[in-house]
Amino acid sequence: MQSAIAFIFVFGTIVFFHELGHFIFAKRSGIMVREFAIGFGPKLFGITRGETLYTVRLLPMGGYVRMAGDDIDKVELQPGYRIGFTLNEEDEVNRLVLNQNKQLPDMLFLEVEKAELEKELWIEGYDEDEQLIRYNVARNCIVEENGQETQIAPYDRTFNAQSLGKRAMTIFAGPLFNFILAIIFFVIIGAVQGIPTNEPIIADVVKDSPAQTAGFEKGDVITKVNDEKVEVFQDFSAVIQQNAGKEMTVQVKRDGQLETLKVTPKEATVNKQKVGQIGIQYANTYEKDILKSIPYGFEQTWSWLVQIVKILVVLITGGFTLDALSGPVGIYEATSEVAQYGFITLMSWAAALSVNLGIMNLLPFPALDGGRLALFLYELVRGKPLDKNKEGAITFVGFACLMILMIAVTWNDIQRFFF
Repeated sequence: MQSAIAFIFVFGTIVFFHELGHFIFAKRSGIMVREFAIGFGPKLFGITRGETLYTVRLLPMGGYVRMAGDDIDKVELQPGYRIGFTLNEEDEVNRLVLNQNKQLPDMLFLEVEKAELEKELWIEGYDEDEQLIRYNVARNCIVEENGQETQIAPYDRTFNAQSLGKRAMTIFAGPLFNFILAIIFFVIIGAVQGIPTNEPIIADVVKDSPAQTAGFEKGDVITKVNDEKVEVFQDFSAVIQQNAGKEMTVQVKRDGQLETLKVTPKEATVNKQKVGQIGIQYANTYEKDILKSIPYGFEQTWSWLVQIVKILVVLITGGFTLDALSGPVGIYEATSEVAQYGFITLMSWAAALSVNLGIMNLLPFPALDGGRLALFLYELVRGKPLDKNKEGAITFVGFACLMILMIAVTWNDIQRFFF
């Protein structure tokens, strides 16, 4: 149960914030958002508020914000089609009923001759007296068919009707909000746990190591190495790693007194590189300062972003294997393990995953946010958008490839963790 709750918290929060970015900027651009979904596949839960349906779906593989303007949104009334409708106080059509068996109070009927339900918003047809008549359609008109209600989206409220800048910002906002979420998490961690000071304090000395031989003790504070001042432990560690086999002079503070020790780092192989080691561990100390936790949040997010990009570059340049990727099953297993170390560790894990999701979505691959941004760049350079049929084909192929990759990664995860 703990694992499931941890996974729902991590996955749900990351996906929710990603889609929230799309949602907020779509609304700010005047775009009608038809659905805000967490997950894919069959609907588990749904509630309508205003013009948007909010849903939770079965498959935990992402989420989406469905904006007006897709072909599936279009309401087409063919000549000869008999419809029912009601009028508002301005004699505009405010409800279209395409199910001929449906009856509403004050409902009128019309045999459609022509209709324009995108830009000009009108319907023309023959009434029950066989008179040709035209009605204007209200901008908030509801279309009801087979029990499903859909609000007509005037062209100016569709995604494609917006300026290039608004469309690009609406798409970029998803990954942007993932980075913002990571910053928020790291700020909270810094405020609650404290900010690591990285003070050069020795927490332990390995037995029979060069450090023990040289006389280092637990609690020593390293102040200088080869007459160079040491501020943080990482500075000292870097010097040690670069001087394997060379004697070094180290000044430490012990019980308020300064002592000078000489140590020669031994050579060791780490990640296929030869480095120097002396056999000490440093103590993690933390400083609680709410103001400092804000820049700490930005620094940690940037640090993770750089690390993930480096790993991604390695994968792209020839180090790709399925084992390097994780799907929902792999994330679930990793989250279950991380959750055992407490909520702060779980939050740090969620922040790192959020950065990862933001970066992956910015890749210029069809069906990802980065793929759509690449098409916007093409539109900016070319002066006009790519043909919709070609864009649709590219997106479909990209989505199919992503689904195949996701299935392969998920199956690989299942084999790794359960067989």
